[in-house]
Amino acid sequence: MKRFSPFFFALMTAFSFGAVANAQQTPAITPLADPIEITGQTGGPQSSNCGNTDPTAGQIVRVTEPFASLNFEVQSEGDYTLLITGPNGFRECVFAHNYDGGNIQAPGLLNRGEYRLYVGDRKGESHPYTLSISQ
Repeated sequence: MKRFSPFFFALMTAFSFGAVANAQQTPAITPLADPIEITGQTGGPQSSNCGNTDPTAGQIVRVTEPFASLNFEVQSEGDYTLLITGPNGFRECVFAHNYDGGNIQAPGLLNRGEYRLYVGDRKGESHPYTLSISQ
């Protein structure tokens, strides 16, 4: 029976987790056949004027029409934010407010291109979130 060293297992585990973390995310492409709903954790190590976010987008949306009307909604706890970045320096930051029940609702008319969505937290905390995208 062949035995593997603990170093081998540690190395294989590190490579396995690295492959998962670096896996390329499949973007959502418009027009959307159905609404999209994803879950994740708010916050992350990257600090900006839109709170702390993860350097990897929670979702990527590729707009293929000249203009697409999309609605983004985020539900979570804490002091969370939605950062949307896109082509030609597009950058929009939306904060959760008490007067709207703490939900973020961000309708928008977007040009063609690839948009990245990040759910952050202004206090650097981490909470579960649900992001819904509809067209």
